[in-house]
Amino acid sequence: MAFTTLGSVATCHRLNLPFVNLIDALKEKIGTLSLDKQEKLEAEAEKAEKKAEKKAESEKKKKAAAKITIKRESRNKRKHITSIHGLDAFGVDLKKAAKFLAQKFATGASVSKNPQGFDEIVIQGDVSEEVIDLITDQAGPLQGAPADQIVKVEAKAK
Repeated sequence: MAFTTLGSVATCHRLNLPFVNLIDALKEKIGTLSLDKQEKLEAEAEKAEKKAEKKAESEKKKKAAAKITIKRESRNKRKHITSIHGLDAFGVDLKKAAKFLAQKFATGASVSKNPQGFDEIVIQGDVSEEVIDLITDQAGPLQGAPADQIVKVEAKAK
């Protein structure tokens, strides 16, 4: 019979069990429960620590493999668009960066999704060289973006 079903002195009298035995049994059970809980908590903490280490390691690999792609697309004969993607992998806030670039170049800049589904900054005009200079100088919200992982791409109109 489990001791958890015994709840009061009356129950113990009905089953002809002394109440003291119930208390001792419950104390034993509580003692083992606290040890079990402590072991479970230690195991959970260990799992969480391993998970955090794996996440940090995978994030480090992602940053190492990530590239900042600056693409210059031709819209019409003389009109161009510069699109930048890959900045979000380095912790750059894209909206703040777009606003900064729009003010810096006095053009329109926005954050939009590219055909692959990733966020990118689209700037009106051919400002690819200036953007590279700003990233290498770590200007404004572009801090944290490494200059050695920049890839420049020329794209033709569709």
